[in-house]
Amino acid sequence: MSKTNQSNGSVFRVDKFVVPAAAREEIIGKVRMTHELLRQQSGFVQDFLLEQFSGPGEFNLVTIVEWESQAAVDKVVPIVKAAHERIAFSPQETIARLGVRADIANYQRLPEL
Repeated sequence: MSKTNQSNGSVFRVDKFVVPAAAREEIIGKVRMTHELLRQQSGFVQDFLLEQFSGPGEFNLVTIVEWESQAAVDKVVPIVKAAHERIAFSPQETIARLGVRADIANYQRLPEL
């Protein structure tokens, strides 16, 4: 995969999940809680919580958060981690306990054609 300069332009955090039906409400609740915190941070642009309703895709829940820059992402990571620690919430433990599979990465736009 080619690496591009991440110092300029928006960064998109895309989290894709395969969520068992029994875990849906808990996962959505945790996502909403985290996104409430994200919306208050400097550099936040917009976010989406998407649920699959048709098609053969594997991931049934997707979140997208747009940040102004990689610098904004770098600043928010320790803030979110500290907030989760204060309430004894471990995303990794919750995902494992509920049998959720996750694909999590940062993306940026490709140059226009």
